[in-house]
Amino acid sequence: MILDRILDFAHSLMERAVQKGDIVVDGTCGNGYDTAFLAKIVGETGHVYAFDVQEEAINNTKERLRKEGVSEQSTVIYDSHVHVQEYLQTEHKGNVQAAIYNLGYLPGSDKTIITKPEGTIESVKSVLATLKKGGLIVLVVYHGHPGGRKEKDALLEYVTSLDSKNHQVLNYEFINKKNTPPFILAIEKI
Repeated sequence: MILDRILDFAHSLMERAVQKGDIVVDGTCGNGYDTAFLAKIVGETGHVYAFDVQEEAINNTKERLRKEGVSEQSTVIYDSHVHVQEYLQTEHKGNVQAAIYNLGYLPGSDKTIITKPEGTIESVKSVLATLKKGGLIVLVVYHGHPGGRKEKDALLEYVTSLDSKNHQVLNYEFINKKNTPPFILAIEKI
């Protein structure tokens, strides 16, 4: 297949944006796949801040990082991504290279615990404020669940309003798939 699937494209964008030594944020660590992926890219000289509001996600992520040998360059935080600025080390503020968010709910868990538009937008604004020029935020938007459409609509309204002199925004989606497939919003700070 020539066109990347959604998660493959998200990772491809991260690989293009992130290098060894970079500071990155995983706004929704879930089962730890993105956190471990990013920790491998940033290496021992970089750092990943990973957030989640569910203890199960935190435990899953810590275990994945341990198994893959990348715990040292990762901080896993049992808190909302809304509070990202409170956890960044002083020397990392203004030096974040990238962030990724998988929105919706934790697969295989309570589907009533979901990301919410207000918190997601507040977190994205916070990360944008500390993102380096040339930095990237990738939002994987799952919206086929109760509350998902509201978050999708709010995010589209927000990212569309970003000043094109300072940000480029990409919408990557498959428009002929059924059952509300996920899509990507990518924000590059220019």
